[in-house]
Amino acid sequence: MKGTTGTQASFLELFDGDHGKVRELDARVTRAFGFERSFGVTGQTYPRQADFRVLQVLSSVAQSAHKFAVDLRLLASRKELEEPFESKQIGSSAMPWKRNPMRSERICSLARYVIAGLDNAAHTAANQWLERTLDDSANRRLVIAESFLATDAILILQLDVARGLVVRPHVIAKNLAAELPFLASEHVMMAAVKAGADRQDVHESIRRASRTASEAILAGGENPLRSLLALDPVLGRLAGHLDDILDPARFVGRAPEQVEEFLAAEVDPILERNAYLLGEKAEVRV
Repeated sequence: MKGTTGTQASFLELFDGDHGKVRELDARVTRAFGFERSFGVTGQTYPRQADFRVLQVLSSVAQSAHKFAVDLRLLASRKELEEPFESKQIGSSAMPWKRNPMRSERICSLARYVIAGLDNAAHTAANQWLERTLDDSANRRLVIAESFLATDAILILQLDVARGLVVRPHVIAKNLAAELPFLASEHVMMAAVKAGADRQDVHESIRRASRTASEAILAGGENPLRSLLALDPVLGRLAGHLDDILDPARFVGRAPEQVEEFLAAEVDPILERNAYLLGEKAEVRV
């Protein structure tokens, strides 16, 4: 309600120079549209920075969704996670055995579109000449509407993937068992030194064993590092404790507690605040 050039001159004339009535009209129209406050000073149109800030929120949603989908795709390539796969779903038109994470791929595709739209809105905001130009109109009619539509599609896909997410614990355990001896080498070294071995000798033994194990893996074999460490004369005194040292549970830190604390402190309050929207469907299972 700022008029042709933002000065409210037409409204001031309408109300015979009564500034109070002009301000009251602005306030009433603002409330009627559901806003708590209006821009104090504008041209004929509001600053397109407002559009940019709205699209920032959508871009942030798209960025998080893209990260979620990329991580799932990477873990799907290791067969540790899978998105839901229908019994008659076709994973590839050429290769019937494939189970491509198509929903996650679609999330990434749409997310890139929404993220790129933010740059578009930034240029529109930066190019508001003086009072106004019309080069924003056609552009924003596309980018704002399509960003909302694309974000809606992203969230629908993400909910669908999350509801039917498939976790393969046995594959995870197998992959972890193949890598853990390498990851645990520092713990092995500390345990050996505590048991009285010379640190330099221990370091050299682990280095040689790791090199041999890497070559065996690259040749297509299983990871022999655990057995090589057990047979090494320098590390011999740890032979009876290696299983305990290499127990995966020793390497998770506070991850289980962090999950519980995050759900209690961050997720549950959001579900409670939005219970009227979510109904009885609001559920988080870990």
